[in-house]
Amino acid sequence: MLIETLIASRDVGRLNTIVGVLVRHGLGDVVHRLGLADKLERAGQAVMKPHAADLARLEPPVQARLAMEELGPTFVKLGQILAGRADLFGPEWIAEFEKLHSHVPAVPLSELRPQLREDLGDEPEAVFARFDTEPLAAASIAQVHRAQLKDGTEVIVKIRRPGIADTIAADLRLLGRLAALAEQQLPWLKPYRPQQLVKELAKSLQRELDLASECRNAERIAKNMAEMPWIVVPKVHWDHTHERVNVQDFIGGIAGNQLEALQENGHDRKLLAQRGAQAVLKMIVEDGLFHADPHPGNVFYLPGNRIAFIDFGMVGRLSAKRRGELLALLLGLVERNPQAVADVLLDWTGEASNADIDALEAEIEAFVDQYYGVPLAQLSLGGMLGDVTAILRAHHLALPSDLALLIKAFITLEGLGRGLDPDFHMAEEALPLLRKVMRAQYRPKVLAQRAWRNVRSLLALVEQLPHDLSRLMRNARRGKLNIHLDIAHLRRVGDQLTQAANRISMALVIAALIVGSSIVMTVEGGPTLFGLPAFGFLGFCGAVVGGLWLVRSIRRSKHHLDEE
Repeated sequence: MLIETLIASRDVGRLNTIVGVLVRHGLGDVVHRLGLADKLERAGQAVMKPHAADLARLEPPVQARLAMEELGPTFVKLGQILAGRADLFGPEWIAEFEKLHSHVPAVPLSELRPQLREDLGDEPEAVFARFDTEPLAAASIAQVHRAQLKDGTEVIVKIRRPGIADTIAADLRLLGRLAALAEQQLPWLKPYRPQQLVKELAKSLQRELDLASECRNAERIAKNMAEMPWIVVPKVHWDHTHERVNVQDFIGGIAGNQLEALQENGHDRKLLAQRGAQAVLKMIVEDGLFHADPHPGNVFYLPGNRIAFIDFGMVGRLSAKRRGELLALLLGLVERNPQAVADVLLDWTGEASNADIDALEAEIEAFVDQYYGVPLAQLSLGGMLGDVTAILRAHHLALPSDLALLIKAFITLEGLGRGLDPDFHMAEEALPLLRKVMRAQYRPKVLAQRAWRNVRSLLALVEQLPHDLSRLMRNARRGKLNIHLDIAHLRRVGDQLTQAANRISMALVIAALIVGSSIVMTVEGGPTLFGLPAFGFLGFCGAVVGGLWLVRSIRRSKHHLDEE
């Protein structure tokens, strides 16, 4: 039913393109196991199968990465999100996902002008004192041009690619349907939570498509970083910023991947590593709003050992409750307290019905205990977090998406710090701040506020209780008391019963055709076909076709059961 709806939709052309790319990159087995090729052919859309022998020799992670790059921005973004899911994918997959980038040519300015005129209110040359027609950078969602305001301020103008929102919307519709189909047809994919990943992708892309939202994130983080004057966030020029275009100060420093230039310009690499770590740790554990992708391309080093962060399209958010759990986890890792680490992780993943909680807890405790007595300076916090996610992956457990993003940021940050200073140790930088924030949670004022919130919640619950009990009793007297039972696989059992009933019905029809045709064969007279009574001959043909269909259906069903 789902795939028929999909084929009937307006996105069938794009689906055919996706299937063709997957087949070309050696992923045809997935296509056929989903039944997409057969359905497309029935809809009149033949799947092109060019020679793909060379691609088929590549490892599956490489094949997946190449296919994502060819399919465009939605799939590239999906791969970038998956690069942060070390709890779902092994190191070889993560390494390939991290290589994902879009090879897209810049959009000519002539194609951007109508959209720019609408957003800026005039031609860019009239709005700015100078506007560079050649882009500074081009990506799959937007491209960047340098410009100068009329007051002389050097800025960048980030422009969303025309039509990209419609393309992404179509891809997200397809991915949502394909994810649901994958969970039904390929049970081994369920631990990877395809539908949840697509929802996460949709939220991320919707935020990135809104260029004004990126600027709001930048301003919030700039406000939070006010006490750290060595951290620079580009100023937003709201007069020229809208959903499809934003204007920010130009940052002209040393890019984060040009480390050899730091020493030549008199920068203190050790101090830069410390300041960068302190800034991102503050974003995470104090503010709950952090740059989710602090890779070298989004970091610039400025004179005076200042650090500038750019591109706040992807940010992570942590609630106060989640920050408290994170503090307990990080302190448990840094202080080598296995029980604290196990308690937090079990809170995050313990609801999984298929998890062996005792084995998971024992493995976590053994993992943390191996660091007992190791000097703090020798601990790799990013490596420890990576090992924890590997343990969860081995037990088929997944972290909530906000925490997976956070762990990726931690690991990226530690790599950035060690690139600046080989002696950099994240644990040493994190411990003082973690203890400071933990102590702040138990200040009298904070405790009083927390207690008052709990009292208000309790009073609201008590006030609502008589009404809830009254409604419950009223429904019970009317016989309208409903109890919801969610029995695993019950729908699947129903589907199997329906299939069995259909096959029995077909078998009865085939048997009736055989008996009826046999009787007709004995009757003399009437039209003939190949020297035989026509109706009897056609009846036998129908029985043969029905029998072949029945045998094929049974074999396919047995094949699916063997796979599960």
